[in-house]
Amino acid sequence: MIKKLLACFIILTGVYSVNAQNSNPEKDWELSIQLWTFNTSSFYTAIKKADSCKIKYVEAFPGQPLQDGAPSVFGPSMTADERKALKEFLHKKGISIAAIGVVTANSTKDWKTYFEFAADMKIPIITAEPDRNQLNDVNRLAATYGVKVAIHDHPIPDIYWHPDSVLLAIKGRPNIGVCADIGHWVRNGLNVVDCLKKCNGKIIILHLKDVADFGNTQAPDVLLGDGVCNIPVVLEELKKQNFKGTFSIEYEEHPNSNMKDVKQYVQYFYEQVERLK
Repeated sequence: MIKKLLACFIILTGVYSVNAQNSNPEKDWELSIQLWTFNTSSFYTAIKKADSCKIKYVEAFPGQPLQDGAPSVFGPSMTADERKALKEFLHKKGISIAAIGVVTANSTKDWKTYFEFAADMKIPIITAEPDRNQLNDVNRLAATYGVKVAIHDHPIPDIYWHPDSVLLAIKGRPNIGVCADIGHWVRNGLNVVDCLKKCNGKIIILHLKDVADFGNTQAPDVLLGDGVCNIPVVLEELKKQNFKGTFSIEYEEHPNSNMKDVKQYVQYFYEQVERLK
């Protein structure tokens, strides 16, 4: 009888559901690439590059030219025909757009166009840096369109450079979470694991990178494992948090000739995931 009562208590209080949600990194972690990594290429060319690296999810950025030599760019300004053709191309490649960002907008009307676009293109996440006075509207639009928003951090003096500012922004706004750019946290002189712990349960997507120096806002990106972000410990912490979501590779060095480096990112990531078993 006591065991039955205890079981009922656990279920009603949610303890059981929390403990039952242990993440399986191989199953629950999606590896994406922020297409800014290929920012000198057109969108279609960047998708082909991601495919060559065996990456099946991408984080698109607004304004990337759709095709070489064409005036159209990726984003809300795309025509219905352009959207249809792109959906068919992605389906053929077996690639999904996991997110779009980093988005900023001047008005609620502009934000609405991004949410409409994301919903139409079946993009589940907008990574963004809204002005503080836009947060309520962004949260409302996220609910209306069924698209999550993840606030991204840039280096100082960005208003979201510290996780405390992000957590304050999302408080009471259930449709907004965290986009954890671990490289920028390190550039800002912050301990990555401490930041992740602060954001436990709020992280929707991560920008996965490694950087050369701690506390240097201009530190260049380096290969995963060669910098100061301590990637194995980062992944261990996220597994402890039962994180389920997307890692978006972002590597800003040598955009014209970085395929070898991106493939190393992919290999290193999966090697570390294998060690977490």
